[in-house]
Amino acid sequence: MKKEAPDINKLCASIQDDLATIIQEYPEIFSDDLPSGLPPECLQDHKIGLEPGAQPTVRTQWRLTQPELHELRNQLDYLLAKGFILPSTSPFAAPILFTPKKDGRLRMCTDYRALNRVTIKSSYPIPCTDELIDNLRGARYFSKIDLCGGYHQIRVFANDSHKTAFRTRYGSYEYTVMPFGLTNAPSTFQLTMNGVFRDLLDKCVIIYLDDILIYSTTREQHLKDLEAVFQWLQQHRLITKGSKCEFLKQELEFQGHVISTEGIQIDPKKLWVIQEWRPPTNLQQLQSFLGFVNYVRRFIPNMAGLTEPLTDLLQKGTFYEWGEKQQAMFEALKIILMSPPELRIADLERPFEVITDASDIAIGVVLMQDFGNGLQPIAYESRKMQSAERNYPVHDKEMLAIVHAFKI
Repeated sequence: MKKEAPDINKLCASIQDDLATIIQEYPEIFSDDLPSGLPPECLQDHKIGLEPGAQPTVRTQWRLTQPELHELRNQLDYLLAKGFILPSTSPFAAPILFTPKKDGRLRMCTDYRALNRVTIKSSYPIPCTDELIDNLRGARYFSKIDLCGGYHQIRVFANDSHKTAFRTRYGSYEYTVMPFGLTNAPSTFQLTMNGVFRDLLDKCVIIYLDDILIYSTTREQHLKDLEAVFQWLQQHRLITKGSKCEFLKQELEFQGHVISTEGIQIDPKKLWVIQEWRPPTNLQQLQSFLGFVNYVRRFIPNMAGLTEPLTDLLQKGTFYEWGEKQQAMFEALKIILMSPPELRIADLERPFEVITDASDIAIGVVLMQDFGNGLQPIAYESRKMQSAERNYPVHDKEMLAIVHAFKI
């Protein structure tokens, strides 16, 4: 297997030697391609439990274009050579489809929607990004590790592999490693990663699926923390994608946010998406827009009040009519999102100040701290008032906002 260390030439000279020494001790965990064969048995196998009475799911394969058929052959050859799929006689059959990548190449996907509908859902949670980021208080050095092949580093439980079968004109195949698209795959992956790094979790490591973030208060401690992470990766024979690793940064991107020693911001690349967003013409497009807005809600003052004309369109039985009021709020939200505030990460050793507000339709809260240059925001929170709450007198609405602040 090809071994390669991540590019450390861009790191400053004062840390280059220390980092290079550590990396050179663990060359087997760095590669831009997974080794052939099954992942080690020491990791969690992915099981696919079906609801009682569920029958094998079969979906018809759509017609593929010539470029897609060419890519299909390439992908099948690669997966077979790696041992990640095997020829199958399973009664299950999922279709294959292709989606374009940013570089114009094609990504092969398996449509497991029919299988997912009859799969017993896992109760293991995916972490909230905001809660993960709150662990970074006081950190000044950050590194990010990206696992190579992600899900393919976990086996499918042998008795369940036939359920992953997919059909093509070149034959039927089933996965021996966990494929993308299965409803419980994220939970299995998160459970596995949390188990691998349990001793380091929330001390110097946070994990969101295949993104591993290491954080420390000093350079010396960060090098020790990195070595501890490398040791666990080596022990569990996990492979990281060397070309995507970032080390000893004081600012880096994590799950749509830019993390730095000063605080957190929305990733500027996400803001360009907002700038180009066109007014939603149907319910699905509106839900997509509001989904993004909700993801960055902690950056938006009075989000519930601003989105009220838009969220009203989501109510059952409401006719979808995009009018001047919706357009005005849509444009106002885009302006706010294009220049969001930078938020500080809470310092538990400093006093907090809570500022609340109430309007006729929503209540809002901002959590703030003084880091020596006046009050700075930690997070914004808001919600719409219920029908009965809108009839409260003004002082009761203000008290409602205060009560809400202590509940969140």
